This record gives sequence, structure tokens and C-alpha cells, in this order.
Amino acid sequence: MKLKEIPGALFTAFQLSRIPAKKLNASRRPELPSVIVSFTSIPSRIPFVHLTVRSLLNQSVHAEKIVLWLHNSLQNQIPAKLTSLEGTRFEIRFSDQTSSHRKLVHSMEAFPGKTIVTCDDDSMYQKDWLENLYADHLRHPKAIIANRVRQISYEEDGTTKPYKEWRYVTQTDSTHGSYMPTGYGGVLYPPNALHADVTNKELYLKLTPKADDLWFKAMSFLHGTESRQSNKPGPKPITIWGSQKVALLKSNVREDANRAQWDALRAHYNFKTPEPEN
Repeated sequence: MKLKEIPGALFTAFQLSRIPAKKLNASRRPELPSVIVSFTSIPSRIPFVHLTVRSLLNQSVHAEKIVLWLHNSLQNQIPAKLTSLEGTRFEIRFSDQTSSHRKLVHSMEAFPGKTIVTCDDDSMYQKDWLENLYADHLRHPKAIIANRVRQISYEEDGTTKPYKEWRYVTQTDSTHGSYMPTGYGGVLYPPNALHADVTNKELYLKLTPKADDLWFKAMSFLHGTESRQSNKPGPKPITIWGSQKVALLKSNVREDANRAQWDALRAHYNFKTPEPEN
């Protein structure tokens, strides 16, 4: 988090914290049919994740359910400021897994046939975040919609370029075979959008142990589902101050672990996404 972003993050956190939990759960805003918002968290972020939940409960439209997946070991370590938000719209579920893949995989299994929207646990989302993603879903009901997208790129000899050279997509309402949605901004997955291997725990932990975004990209590519940059990506979600002590992104980029994991997927499935158009 940049120094200049801290005051805004603290102010947003203060505003969200002032809203009574009862008011967040009792809101009569429109509900989106068959939409589940799903995410996961880790022990170091448990003190902060209630702010993410509050931002999701405070959306201009409601999901049918908001689900937070946590490891079984945390069952007796949930702070009151998080449990106080549980109700008909938000629930905490537990799993024996620790990988980030569970935010989508578990909800796909628990809510078959539903549209799943994933997000991160270290961010506060703007009030129209879900509404805008769903509007794009109505226009492209079979596509995966994302607010933050990178383009997977290759050298002339076919080898994968370093992850830091996978540039962010700036053209809104666009699609290409090389587009890889990133979970940070939020991703909407319609029903039946991914290959059957998506729930294969042994395989995704072997090939992409620290890169759920890459796993889900591969599963959509194999299934023939297009990934789209949203029409209204809006401003970046607001990072929760203090939540970045542990972050996969730093190690994945620094060590280029994302490229290694994508190459593992390419070798296993023998595919290559198209080179981005100039």
C-alpha cells in the first residue's frame, strides 16, 4: 500500500465500521437471483476481514449469499466483530484446505448452478462493484467477467514471458483468448463455465499451489469459455491498511512463480493461449 493511500483507506474503514450490523443485514436493496459472493482468508487477516464483509453487505444490490471460507483450525478464533455480521446474507464456512482455490471450488460444489463472484479478503469494495459486474453478466451471460485482467504473453520461440510482462488490459468491454482474470478486482463466473478438472484438488495443488487465478484461467480455456474485461471496472478496490503482511502476489512476482506455474499447466494440458493482438 502506498503512503498516500493510507488516509483514504482509514476513512473508508471508519465509515464502514460505523454502520450497525443489524442495518447491513436488514437492508431492502434489490437481490440478485442465484448469485453467490465467495472468498477466503488466512489467519493474519482475520482481524481485518470484517471490513471486506461490511463492504460486501453494503453493496447497492444484494447477492443471494456471501460466503467466507476459513480453515478448520480457525473455528474457535473468530473475533466478535466478524461473527456479529453473520446472518441470512453472510455466513462463515470451514474447510480442511488452505489454498486460495477454495474460494471458488468450494462454492461451486456447495452451490451448483449458481453464479459465483469471487473477491479478495484484503480489500473494501465500492458500493456499485457487484451491480456493475452483474450488468455485464446480463450482456454476456456465458462469459467470465473480471474488473482486473492481464494478458498472458509469449516470446517468439513460444516460451512464456515473465509474469511482470503480462500487461494489464486497459480496453474495457473486450475479450481475447490470452486474457487472464485476476481475483483482486472481483471475478464473476457463470454456471458451467469451467472444465471438469476444476475441482481436482490433487491436480491444482500440484500444478498451481499458489496461483488460483492461473488454475481457473486454464479451466476456462479448456472449456472454451471466454474471459472478458468488464465494461465498468471502476476504481481499484481500497486495500485494508495492515492487511498486507502476508501476500502471495509479492513472492509470485518477485520469484516469477506465476510463470513457472503457468508453464506447468501448459506442459500438463499441452496448450497455449493466443498471443495478444497488437
